[in-house]
Formats: sequence, structure tokens, C-alpha cells
Amino acid sequence: MYLVIDIGGTFVKYALMNAAGTIVTKGRKPSSTTNLTIFKDIIYSVIEEHDLSEIKGIAISCPGTIDVETGMIYYGGSFPFLHEINLAKDIEGKYGIDVKIENDAKCAALAELWLGSVKEVKDSVVLILGSGVGGGIIIDGKLHRGVNLSAGEVSYCMYNINPETKTGQFFGLDCSAVEMVRRIAAIKNLDDPTDGEKVFEYIKQNDEEATTIFNEYCIYLATQILNLQYILDPELFAIGGGISAQPILLDRIQWALAELKKTNPMHVASPKVVACEFQNDANLYGALYHFFVSKEKLVAR
Repeated sequence: MYLVIDIGGTFVKYALMNAAGTIVTKGRKPSSTTNLTIFKDIIYSVIEEHDLSEIKGIAISCPGTIDVETGMIYYGGSFPFLHEINLAKDIEGKYGIDVKIENDAKCAALAELWLGSVKEVKDSVVLILGSGVGGGIIIDGKLHRGVNLSAGEVSYCMYNINPETKTGQFFGLDCSAVEMVRRIAAIKNLDDPTDGEKVFEYIKQNDEEATTIFNEYCIYLATQILNLQYILDPELFAIGGGISAQPILLDRIQWALAELKKTNPMHVASPKVVACEFQNDANLYGALYHFFVSKEKLVAR
């Protein structure tokens, strides 16, 4: 068995999984973004719940830029205290178990590559829609990382630059699913600004205010999909994140692509877009797949 841990800002999710990717048991604990000591105590408590004699390895999905060769974490997202912390080595030293760690969005992409929507696809882009836009670029069936480990960090892509102020719009801000939901929730006076289910009820009912914001969101997203199609020319885009479970999202992305091509006839690209197969457990599957790939590389050396 393998212990797989998905570190999130709200919960630390974990599962016992076998080599085929089957989840045997799983659970979660409230996360903490307060300080490193409390954070580590939570991770250690998850590990110590299990019979370590039966654990062949620990796979971790974590926010931040991850040097997968060394296990070092940089800029830990919701966990800034993880900057330049080697959590994998800390755990290995404490428990004597092999540990591999990978960025959370890239784990979601790896899940799709291993067992999901891009399994049989040579070149693809996986976009995870959340507070920003994360994901992974798959080239020749492998995750592409780049020289600075930032390949796929499309949230930082800028466009529509004002030459005087030098400011521009960012992919991650305009295509933030969290922000889109918050805007609609505010206009509809919802008590919970994160109530995506209620927001999508308004969208599916063709509520004018909700639809206007949602269509704008999909236009921004389709614009960047077209840009990435010209730059990378992938066979397939897979869209993940919580809102990808809503079938109307894919329908509206296709509408937005058609509208952009109609209004800008110079476009010849026709991106193929599907929904990711994995949702809440994607990071668990991807972290385990990364563990296996890392071990294979070590054997090959």
C-alpha cells in the first residue's frame, strides 16, 4: 500500500492506495496555514494513523513550485512558511520511508495522464480552474516542467498591456473560477460567496446577470485556450477544477471559441476541449503516479 497526502488550504486529504490506483481507504483533517510547526504536526498525525510496516512509500501533493529531484518547496501558495522547506526529506528522516512530492496542479494533470482524459494523448494541456489557473503541459506523453519548473503556470500570462502604465490583465485573475462565483454571488445577494452550486443554478436558468458574468468568464478562458493552441498546438485540452463538473461549462467554452473565431476570422485553430475525468481525488491519483515515475527514473539511472 501507498499513503498519498493532498495538502490543501482547507483540508489535508489522504488515502491508502494500491499500485493500480485504487483507493482503499481515505480521510481528511483540517489544514492549518498558521505556522510550520502546526502544519507538520498535522502531516505527522496523518502518517502515524497508519501501520508504517505496510506502507511502501508516501506520495504528496503540495502547493508551490516543487523541485521534484530534490523535494524542495518554493513559494508554497497558501503555506508561505514552506518556502525552501524540504518536506519530503523531513518525513523520510523521521519515518525512514521513501517520499516523493509534486505540485498540486501538476498532480491533477498527472492524474489525467495516468488514468484520465489524456491517457492516450501524446500532446495535451490540462487546465485546473480554481482561485487561479494551474495545470500541466504534456509533451510526448510526459509532463513538461521547463528550466525554472514553471511550465504550465499560465496564471501569470499577461495580455492587453497598457504601454503607459505597463500594467496588464492576467490569465489567472480573469479566469479565476472562485472570483467568477464570488461576483455572481454578490450580485444575487447570496449569503455564501463561495456557493458555486447556487451560482450555477442561476446560470442554468439563464438569469441575465449571472449569464453575463459567466459568458465573460468563458470568453476570457476561450481566448487563452486559442493562444495556447497556437503556441503549443496540443491534440487536446482537458479542463479540471470544481466547476468542470458542470456540463454547461464545456458547452459555453465551445460557444465562446465559436464567437471568437466568428468575430476574428483570421483564426484557423480549432481547439478540442474536454472535461477532466478526476475531480476531488485528482491530486491523490497524480501524486501516486508521480511517485511511480520518480522511482522508475531512479532505477533507470
